[in-house]
Amino acid sequence: MGKKGDLSNFERGICFGTRRVGLSISQSAQLLGFSRTTISRVYKEGCEKGKTSSIRHSCGRKCLVDARGQRRMCRLIQADRRATLTEITTCYNRGMQQSICEATTRTTLRWMGYNSRRPHRIPLISTTNRKKRLQFARAHQNWTVEDWKNVTWSDESRFLLRHSDGRVRIWRKLNENMDPSCLVTTVQAGGGGVMVWGMFSWHTLGPLVPIGHGLNATGYLSIVSDHVHPFMTTMYPSSDGYFQQDNAPCHKAQIISNWFLEHDNEFNVLKWPPKSPDLNPIEHLWDVVERELRALDVHPTNLHQLQDAILSIWANISKECFQHLVESMPHRIKAVLKVKGGQTQY
Repeated sequence: MGKKGDLSNFERGICFGTRRVGLSISQSAQLLGFSRTTISRVYKEGCEKGKTSSIRHSCGRKCLVDARGQRRMCRLIQADRRATLTEITTCYNRGMQQSICEATTRTTLRWMGYNSRRPHRIPLISTTNRKKRLQFARAHQNWTVEDWKNVTWSDESRFLLRHSDGRVRIWRKLNENMDPSCLVTTVQAGGGGVMVWGMFSWHTLGPLVPIGHGLNATGYLSIVSDHVHPFMTTMYPSSDGYFQQDNAPCHKAQIISNWFLEHDNEFNVLKWPPKSPDLNPIEHLWDVVERELRALDVHPTNLHQLQDAILSIWANISKECFQHLVESMPHRIKAVLKVKGGQTQY
């Protein structure tokens, strides 16, 4: 005797098809391994109701927030991304015949794809700086990976002994991380950690230099003469290399500009747009160092241990890692062009 019960959608289609091509109920039942009663019922449903699927309508308690309510909740989220669950529920219940609780609000938001997350932090970009970023992207939109291999990237970064994740949270969907309403602007700050200066190119990692609590023009001049100059002349003996630096005050000091002018026959200084950490691949190396620090089994308890850990992590960054970052430069340029100089996902 064949098995009883409902058939899968595929089996229902096969059953209906075999009967339509002339097979008997017995032959169809033998072919599929179901009872003659089940085959007869499925074929009857297909002929009379056009039903060849076993999908059933959902049952259970009716959802308290219908499609109209979901649109209302979506407007509340978009009006205030930082609203708490209590505030969203309170605003939603105003003017509604049937009120809902916070648990229902949370469930509805998750069903709609919203989750409470920390906002993505980006530098504040003015209209003027946005134009400069766009000009830079247009000037380098035809550069290939081979061109970017001639650039040496540099930057400073501070690593803290203790971290603060912040308390600001927002409601957003998975693909809204770069939506303007989901961002929090940041300014440079320091204290409580170790500050380092580093450089690298597609070919190799450069030195990582601890710089104490800050960096002035005199200190930066020592770095440029002691580290940048030998690195550039060694890596680019044909004088076709570019040195990248951001627009920090110590980088733009007159004594620094004069030094680069005296050595312009050995390498070039890449003219860099302001507020553009997303264009500098070394920022991702700082992220690598930060993640490795947090993943340590034994965390540093003082600044000396922290500095040693940073230097060790930097020295062990894989070649594939920093080469992949340089190879992403054409995509970064295209991203800036796409948003007309605005902030990108990098």
